[in-house]
Amino acid sequence: MRHVLKIASVLSTLTTTTLGHGYVSGIVANGVYTKGWQVSYWYDIVNKVPIPQSPGWYEEALDLGFVAPTEYQTPNIVCHKNAVNANVSASVAAGGTVQFQWTSWPHNIGPVVTYVANCGGDCKSVAKSTLKFVKIDESGINFSTQVWATGVLMANNNTWTTTVPKTLAPGHYVFRHEIIALHGATALNGAQNYPFCVNIDVTGSGTQNPAGTLATALYKATDPGIYFNPYTSLTNYTIPGPTIWKG
Repeated sequence: MRHVLKIASVLSTLTTTTLGHGYVSGIVANGVYTKGWQVSYWYDIVNKVPIPQSPGWYEEALDLGFVAPTEYQTPNIVCHKNAVNANVSASVAAGGTVQFQWTSWPHNIGPVVTYVANCGGDCKSVAKSTLKFVKIDESGINFSTQVWATGVLMANNNTWTTTVPKTLAPGHYVFRHEIIALHGATALNGAQNYPFCVNIDVTGSGTQNPAGTLATALYKATDPGIYFNPYTSLTNYTIPGPTIWKG
């Protein structure tokens, strides 16, 4: 009976999470699909069921929840709740693309951003607190249509494609892809960050290693693109985070 109750509890939790928000469940790098971290893997680990290797970082947002602005200066903002390095990496050529595939996403107010951090070695052992992130992709709101990047993502089958700058030097990188949901941004600490990390090796002949920013220094709760009223016709918007690097 105890075993049955345990299974029932797990199924109940999984059912609840499907009603929540979303996460990056896979990527397509240079046309090759790779499955990412799955929420169900956490339960497999607890029940000692083997899980496949994935370049997606382990994380414990079992409710498909978010990182709040009150946690911007904590390790959870790096790659989500209690994130742990992935043991393997995908691969993409500089100048190529990475498509991030989200599970069903419900909120159409907010920007989409992508960062990279050079691990300076093997990404499976780098300390996440030392990673310095460079923003290589960002999208906020189309002022003509008033459609947010998240609305575009939803209309594109919950996917987002980022082009890797051609001049980025080869190396082992952590790609940090993130939605910042702003449907609650009228209240201080009302924004919701959904960062997810994937190990990806970049190949090619690029030579640039731009300086990055620690994840704990990317945002502040009072940033103008995080704490404001999104329920009005916008004529300007400052996408959170450092200046984008285009190579």
